[in-house]
Amino acid sequence: MSAAVQAPVAVTDRERRRRTRKRNLRRHWQLYLLLVLPVAYFVVFQYIPMANNVIAFKDYNVVDGIWGSPWAGFDHFERFFANPVALDLIRNTLMLSLYGFLAGFPIPIILALALNEVRARFFKRTVQMVTYAPHFISTVIVVSMLILIFSPRIGFMSDALGFFGMDSNLLADPDAFRSVYVWSDIWQTAGYSAIIYMAALAGIDPSLYEAARLDGASRLRKIWHVDLPGIAPTVVVVMVLSVGSVMAIGFEKAFLLQNPLNLSTSEIIATYTYKMGLLNADFSLATAVGLFNSVINLVLLLLVNTVSKRVTGNGLW
Repeated sequence: MSAAVQAPVAVTDRERRRRTRKRNLRRHWQLYLLLVLPVAYFVVFQYIPMANNVIAFKDYNVVDGIWGSPWAGFDHFERFFANPVALDLIRNTLMLSLYGFLAGFPIPIILALALNEVRARFFKRTVQMVTYAPHFISTVIVVSMLILIFSPRIGFMSDALGFFGMDSNLLADPDAFRSVYVWSDIWQTAGYSAIIYMAALAGIDPSLYEAARLDGASRLRKIWHVDLPGIAPTVVVVMVLSVGSVMAIGFEKAFLLQNPLNLSTSEIIATYTYKMGLLNADFSLATAVGLFNSVINLVLLLLVNTVSKRVTGNGLW
């Protein structure tokens, strides 16, 4: 009596993926081990604290704690939007962010393209060092430099502006606050941001430059037809990240440059949250405002990434 021949059991896709994951884990366990500390950092210091955003929906008090405080629903959001300064805060934040994005986004690209065309290595490295060095200056030092430069009594820029009949105290001028903030930020960050685009330019296939040279293309033509298409994916990713954080302006610089005379344009959501939360101890309102700000950033990030994927085919995911 012959034994029945059993048909081979088909391996499902789920089982195949599970085996592949186990095989990769055994083969690359050192790389996974290196990920433990960064993942633990983000979980402990970034994701777990997100649960405390529940304060925005509670009447928080220190005695009852975060989870013992009574629920307030959307009362704190209604308080913020009912406040006459809410629209001014949103407008100031958006205008400062958009000004910084429109003025600052193309400058690192132009700087990287210009440095990529420089053949004198000494000059190229010198320019890179001079433009990159301000990145290491702290925000407090930069603001101190601005105060000294534009001081009405000792600042040389104030004397120069006064000589031409212009307002000599720019730090007290609400209309000049945004320009001082944005262009000092560009001076500090343009060199560092250009490194990303220079790295992308270094990855372009040299045969494309050779083909452009054989076709008789000028330098401007090579930049337009070779360099810009080569760094387009990088530009798109950086643009999506920049637009996604359009409402997340750095608190330190705006707060340090703020004074009673320029408060009408320098008061942004970040400084208002600080004053309400830490100075006035209204933690629930401050959390509600901060949560609203984060939700707007998230919506902008998803929107711009979706549009970018459909238009250019490139995005964050």
